[in-house]
Amino acid sequence: MKAELTNKFFEKYGQQATAHYFTPGRVNLIGEHIDYNGGLVMPCAVTLGTWLIMAPNNDNVIRFKSLNFEETAEIELQPSYTKTGSEWFNYPLGVFNEISKTHTIPTGLDLLFFGNIPIGSGLSSSASIEVTMAYALNDYFNLGYEKIEIPLLAQKVENEFIGVNCGIMDQFAVAFGETDKAIVLSCDTLKYKIVDCNLDGYSLAIINTNKPRKLAESKYNERVSECQTALEQINQEIKLNNLCELNAEKFALHSHLITDETVLKRATHVVKENDRVNLAAKALNEGNLQEFGRLMYASHQSLKDLYEVTGEELDAVVDFCTDYEHVIGARMTGAGFGGCAIALLKKGQEDDFAKQLTDFYAARIGYNPAIYISEIGNGASAI
Repeated sequence: MKAELTNKFFEKYGQQATAHYFTPGRVNLIGEHIDYNGGLVMPCAVTLGTWLIMAPNNDNVIRFKSLNFEETAEIELQPSYTKTGSEWFNYPLGVFNEISKTHTIPTGLDLLFFGNIPIGSGLSSSASIEVTMAYALNDYFNLGYEKIEIPLLAQKVENEFIGVNCGIMDQFAVAFGETDKAIVLSCDTLKYKIVDCNLDGYSLAIINTNKPRKLAESKYNERVSECQTALEQINQEIKLNNLCELNAEKFALHSHLITDETVLKRATHVVKENDRVNLAAKALNEGNLQEFGRLMYASHQSLKDLYEVTGEELDAVVDFCTDYEHVIGARMTGAGFGGCAIALLKKGQEDDFAKQLTDFYAARIGYNPAIYISEIGNGASAI
């Protein structure tokens, strides 16, 4: 891949690249819709991601080109930058804007991006682009950012420059990922621990439902509001900052305060899902993949029945996986209402899995899914 991209860079710019970087996408293995409730998430980096090939120029401009998009941009170096439209290059441009608040970029740059993360699938292609740009500028110009500052900077770009009110999980996971490791991250405190995640004969199958995610944003905001209502009602008796300060036992003592049945279902998912992350970390530490897979299925069932964010497409994928003997765990990952599911698939069964799942899904849904096989990979790095 590096040699091929180096050749593409020369074709585009007529000069040799001087630096190469890669930042992965991510999946969340378990711990869904609890990040905004102060809970634990368990993301890992995947081997799909974003490559950035670059070289300085003497023209005092930043040139943005991609092998995935036709749009290009040539922007003069300046103290600040403004988002224009919705083109892909706004994501790396936002990084230049944020870094330029405290540092001077000393030379123009020719940039070529390539990614193999499915766009709009929920695997964090935007975080991957932002982090790889921030990592590259920090490394290339020796700007002095600590590792933890890179995802925080990228999140700020997403929030303030792009205008998407995301949490820290995506940027953190793609920056801190390690091969055969998962990250248990507290979204409340940013404390984290790395846990072994040796899949031991299994691969991570990523199944894109290919469903347009038109409902995701409005339903997401609705769920956030419902959780806030649950928290306010429980706080009539005790004082909490977020729902995930409760475990299932403590929740049972106070759940009578939640008067709406739907709100109670949402809160029940949040508390039990947070507990599942701790159980999943324990299972991985003990090398018990069967138990980890069981918890994945339990997570999906809760997201379906209690949180109601799956939809027929994601449920079709997980229903197939439940009956397919070479899968030991599967669940939706991300916001839901489309996007992706993940499955722990026995190695050697990839072709059979893809064929049978595609036939099953097409018969039930009416069009094909897209299936990717990944390992658990490293975070942002120079290559």
